[in-house]
Amino acid sequence: MTHPNEATTEFTPLELMIQVLNHHGFDRLANAVQILVNETMKIERNEVLGAQPYERTGQRRGYANGFKPKTLATRLGKLELQVPQTRGVEFYPKSLERGVRSERALKLAVAEMYVQGVSTRKVTEITQELCGLDISSSQVSRCAQLLDEELESWRSRPLGKLSYLILDARYEKVRHGGSVVDCAVLIAVGVLPNGKRTVLGVSVSLSEAEVHWREFLSSLVERGLYGVEMITSDAHEGLKAARRSVFPGVPWQRCQFHLQQNAAAYVPKVDMRSEVAADIRGVFNAPDKNEAERLLKLATEKYRNSAPKLAEWMERSVPEGLTVFTRPSAHRRRLRTSNMLERLNKEIKRRTRVATLFPNEASLLRLVSAVLAEVDEEWQTAKCYLNTETD
Repeated sequence: MTHPNEATTEFTPLELMIQVLNHHGFDRLANAVQILVNETMKIERNEVLGAQPYERTGQRRGYANGFKPKTLATRLGKLELQVPQTRGVEFYPKSLERGVRSERALKLAVAEMYVQGVSTRKVTEITQELCGLDISSSQVSRCAQLLDEELESWRSRPLGKLSYLILDARYEKVRHGGSVVDCAVLIAVGVLPNGKRTVLGVSVSLSEAEVHWREFLSSLVERGLYGVEMITSDAHEGLKAARRSVFPGVPWQRCQFHLQQNAAAYVPKVDMRSEVAADIRGVFNAPDKNEAERLLKLATEKYRNSAPKLAEWMERSVPEGLTVFTRPSAHRRRLRTSNMLERLNKEIKRRTRVATLFPNEASLLRLVSAVLAEVDEEWQTAKCYLNTETD
């Protein structure tokens, strides 16, 4: 006996779809597609469960648990779908994955257009072209509101134990008080105890002043961040002061890449730059801290007479880039710079350069948050960034 909520065994989903088309013609194509998708999802659920409806078998991995209604907007019209639910095993129909991605892409597209001040008419035209959907101005506003709520929830989500914290900032042009200003986008990423990367948060401020960094870092702690073993960042004064205030006693690794760049300002002759860079690189690539300190001492003595300001700077600043030697050797290369964040900033730039100028700070925060939330989601399913089993 066939249960009324399950697929009939007399016809395949495709045969059912053909029957509808034969009877009603292409005017009912949406109904035919709706039948096809609904029946396909039932079959897919049966495959995941490892059993047909009401079948007793030792291969069963879970149980059917009814249906959940879902309306899917398509070029053919609205499809009223019945999404099969399960109990005892995780399941989501593959046939809807494309729709989920399209919904997320649409949200992001609306966000990108929203921050560019694109007119409602233009937004409607673009979404019609991209998705085959007519979207009204009220729907655009609602979409932006829902997106803001989703992104705020992501930015304020609870945090927990973190092994390594990496900080950096980038700048975007924003209209403020009738003029155009460079607005700082403060970003924090980290490495969890299991070796996975995560985007912790983002904040938009008018500058990298200490008060802004301190508020941002304090918000991470308020969300439950603890256990940080080392912080990697550049030597921006506002960030340094805020770090000392919020994370006193946590070792600081000054980004070696930025240190290499800073050294150029103290080299008196252009033809000395490659030699100086090689000497500093040798210090950073030493097998252990004792050897690094020995090589640094040799380098400072080497330039004591020919470039005294450089020698003084090396003696004072380069040791700030050697903290990473206290970490496991297998972790050092990925923790000695903030390059992980630099690559992330390039991805943000790729998305924000289209806008060129943001109408306000909120619009900038919306788009950057959307990009970072997407990256964070990808990182959760990616392989571990650090091998935490090594010594």
